[in-house]
Amino acid sequence: MTAPADASEPNAPPGSSEIRVVIVDDDPLLRAGLRMMLGGAPDLRVVAEAGDGADALAVTAQQASDVVLMDIRMPGMDGLAATEALRARAGAPEVIILTTFDADAHVVRALRAGAAGFVLKDTPPDEIVRAIRQVARGNPVLSPTVLRRLMARVAESDEDQRKEQARKRLALLSDREHTIACAVAQGKSNAEIGATLHLSVPTVKTHISRILDKLHLNNRVQIALLVHDAGALDDPHI
Repeated sequence: MTAPADASEPNAPPGSSEIRVVIVDDDPLLRAGLRMMLGGAPDLRVVAEAGDGADALAVTAQQASDVVLMDIRMPGMDGLAATEALRARAGAPEVIILTTFDADAHVVRALRAGAAGFVLKDTPPDEIVRAIRQVARGNPVLSPTVLRRLMARVAESDEDQRKEQARKRLALLSDREHTIACAVAQGKSNAEIGATLHLSVPTVKTHISRILDKLHLNNRVQIALLVHDAGALDDPHI
């Protein structure tokens, strides 16, 4: 576990919000590379590092942060257990999973736990910076293409086990909320959903907030997973 980053690191430019980042990976060289790379973005500041999940929980309890870059495979407490424990806290930072696989079953588990998305470890630096900014604004970092591949993985692994429970949860939604939840699962943006349903973007956001509250979910990715678990895109009557 490391101490908070020192004040010599670049601050956000005037008028912009600084995004505080924690890097969690058991490879010190990878952590150093990420810290150096993120140091070039004026609105990002690495406030701490951790070498495993237990240290990640400790540093995020002591150091305020906005986004955690979390490796999955680490000794001791892995990134999956750490993500589940971290996202269960009130006011938890957003989590981006660092992985070498783009459709790994472990990634699906992390997304179910409330991670906002994932980036591959060989992702170009500017895309990692963009992903951190997106997640800090409350937007998931999953493209529709990646989302479809992940959903296919879910269907292969545990469709029968989860379908009934997911359908019962979706039944709690109103017809309009159900329609919007399905649109989220299709990877549509708020603007696209609003254009299709003739709703303003703020109204769509309000509906999504209600969906999250009713279903006790953290983000849009979890809505998408639940819709796919239920098979609601294949059967509009669900």
